[in-house]
Amino acid sequence: MTHLPPLIVPHRFNGPPRSGNGGWTAGALAATLPAQALGTAVTVTLRQPPPLDVPLPVEPTAAGVLVTHDGQTVAEAVYAESSPVPVAPVSASVAAEAEGRFIGHRTHLFPGCFVCGPDRRVGDGLRIFAGHLAGAERTDADDSRVAATWTPYESAVPIAWAALDCPGGWASDLEARPSVLGRMTAEVRSVPRTSERYVVVGELRGIDGRRTYTAATIYGPGDVVVATAEHVWITIDLEAFR
Repeated sequence: MTHLPPLIVPHRFNGPPRSGNGGWTAGALAATLPAQALGTAVTVTLRQPPPLDVPLPVEPTAAGVLVTHDGQTVAEAVYAESSPVPVAPVSASVAAEAEGRFIGHRTHLFPGCFVCGPDRRVGDGLRIFAGHLAGAERTDADDSRVAATWTPYESAVPIAWAALDCPGGWASDLEARPSVLGRMTAEVRSVPRTSERYVVVGELRGIDGRRTYTAATIYGPGDVVVATAEHVWITIDLEAFR
């Protein structure tokens, strides 16, 4: 049997205060697959909040890998059946203007989140503040896209997955439907480069009971797709995560 090193989610990569950011954790698990999941779509399902700062055993399965804690499955990764469909792009100027409408500046479920938390310092959190597009920039009356710019200060597969996480969530109504990531399918075509300016666009794609379906795409210069993802969010009792 192949022995894989344990997965550790450092506290820095939290989402809720006491658990890992779903996108970073999913990307770190995806990176244990052959070729580090580059250029191939991978689906990661989160079964429980990823604990912080503890070694989590990683076990190979017939379809991929899973990670456990105290004998319970935390998350599992498999190669996806199909690639995510990218969200339509917007320009960097439109994305920068949309950041001013980031709802998380007014009210935020987890203000210390590694990806979108306004309480994180520059150079510590990613500070991706995806706000809704202005009316003139929407493609139709039902356009629910959000957008932000992002310039990475560090680069790795889990960072790319993290950047694709929260912009999808903010395309939904997190104030009325507090949610955490339940499943994410991502395809990282190339690892974002430090000091390059990217545009991240998120989109709401559907709601079914406790589940919310969204997507997000990272665009490089010339509207080149760098990475793209689709998500399933699960509504939660917010107090259980604080």
